[in-house]
Amino acid sequence: MAVKIRLKRMGAKKSPFYRLVVADSRSPRDGRFIEEIGYYNPVARPAVVNINDEKAVEWLQKGAQPSDTVKTLFKKAGIYKKLAHK
Repeated sequence: MAVKIRLKRMGAKKSPFYRLVVADSRSPRDGRFIEEIGYYNPVARPAVVNINDEKAVEWLQKGAQPSDTVKTLFKKAGIYKKLAHK
């Protein structure tokens, strides 16, 4: 089972709000997921990002692959630095 860390779109039309979820790569974008590890609100100024660092590092250690956008969010939040220390 290939596991990905990706964004799940929520919110109203033209007002997106995303949750960072761990999901099977075969499931649809807004479909079933394994675990929620944070959220991202790009509409707010400045953008709001809240990630559970421990869960994110745990899933990366298990082999979950982040999407391109999630990689960028992880770099800004310093998740990869915490991963290197463990």
